[in-house]
Amino acid sequence: MGKRMIRGREISDAQVQAWADEAEAGYDVEELTRRWGRPPRAGKASRVVPTRFSDEELDELMERAQREGLDRSAAIRAAVREWVRA
Repeated sequence: MGKRMIRGREISDAQVQAWADEAEAGYDVEELTRRWGRPPRAGKASRVVPTRFSDEELDELMERAQREGLDRSAAIRAAVREWVRA
């Protein structure tokens, strides 16, 4: 059998066995649901709003986001907040 890799790192047989033992022992479903997904931004889950951008628009967006140290989502939220307040 080939090497087991996760995110470019080799996983040992001992680690695989430890994960299997943990799974066989069972998981606390309540604990798993509390830590599932991203943490809420506003005290509760946020909604995803799909939006289309041209390549040019997205390039401009990403250039400014990088200058300001923001990821794409944060840059879009900042732009929307500014537009709504105007």
